[in-house]
Amino acid sequence: MSGQSQRLTVVPTVTMLGVMKARLVGATRGHALLKKKSDALTVQFRQILKKIVTTKESMGDVMKASSFALTEAKYVAGENIKHIVLENVQTASLKVRSRQENIAGVKLPKFEYFTEGDTKNALTGLARGGQQVQLCRAAYIKAIELLVELASLQTSFLTLDEAIKTTNRRVNALENVVKPRLENTITYIKGELDELEREDFFRLKKIQGYKKREMDRQLASAKKFADGQVAEKISLQKGISISSAQNLLSAEGGKDEDIIF
Repeated sequence: MSGQSQRLTVVPTVTMLGVMKARLVGATRGHALLKKKSDALTVQFRQILKKIVTTKESMGDVMKASSFALTEAKYVAGENIKHIVLENVQTASLKVRSRQENIAGVKLPKFEYFTEGDTKNALTGLARGGQQVQLCRAAYIKAIELLVELASLQTSFLTLDEAIKTTNRRVNALENVVKPRLENTITYIKGELDELEREDFFRLKKIQGYKKREMDRQLASAKKFADGQVAEKISLQKGISISSAQNLLSAEGGKDEDIIF
């Protein structure tokens, strides 16, 4: 029952056998390609995972340094530095843009930071604590850059994880369901074709035997008729009965021509 459930319901013909073989070849090639794709995605997945671990380890030190820089700037320039910075900011100098990277047919989102224009932050704290404010700004810019990189890695990580799961499901389906079902179907069709061939051979042998028996019967009937004709001629020539003539023919071994002439 398990073998029957694992094969397709098809008509066992030579044409269908060719179709099933072609489908099996296609499934084998697809399985090989998907396996290569899964391996490539897995390699990229592990590389991204290593980068995430490294970035998160450095993120702690960078955030700690930026927090200390902010505390030092507030200590030197005063608590009102926040309002001064907000007043001097018109547009963002550090921006983020996104693009897509193709890895084995999977589009991974990538985030990049770039600097556009200048702000008046350079004048912030010019009266006092200007150097410390600039150090704080540089520390937070570095933190933002790490955050953008980490966001890009995390997004790519989740996208790759989902793509690998989908690809592995397809690989397992081809390997454990589609290919065995096609192979069982091909085996079933071959068995049915062999059985049909044996049936045809047996039918031909039976027909040959029937024809041979029919020919033998016709030959025997023709011989019997010919013997009857010869016996009748001998009976007329020698003036004996037909049964005696037949016995005479049987005794002479069918050499009726010598008897007649």
